[in-house]
Amino acid sequence: MEPWELHGWFEEYLDACNRHDLTEVRGFLDPAVRRAHLPAGADAWIDDLADLFHGFPDWRWKTIQLVAEDDRIAAHLRGSGTHTGPWRGIPATRRHVNAAEFRFLRLDKGRIVASSGSDDTDVEAQLTA
Repeated sequence: MEPWELHGWFEEYLDACNRHDLTEVRGFLDPAVRRAHLPAGADAWIDDLADLFHGFPDWRWKTIQLVAEDDRIAAHLRGSGTHTGPWRGIPATRRHVNAAEFRFLRLDKGRIVASSGSDDTDVEAQLTA
């Protein structure tokens, strides 16, 4: 894909995420997607998003900056939501969190095959402070 196509692809992916449409999100993932320091596979990716959306039903991401080249995307995102359900063993706090995220994706045939980037440490810190 050309860089402008990757930008459009990412907008569609992020829109599916922001609508919490896990069926559509799965369509952007290679079944064997690799994630740095996390379990591999589309099922694990979807399970993690489902857990996030359960704990933060209003969670949304906003793109701050996006760089696309060849088969790669680098995204600086801002994620936010209100913690109204359990998430990662933390009972609902009703706190609103706002966290920076950096995501690096590699695509093949329009699907994510590898992902790395920041973790959820900032979100956890805001909930347990």
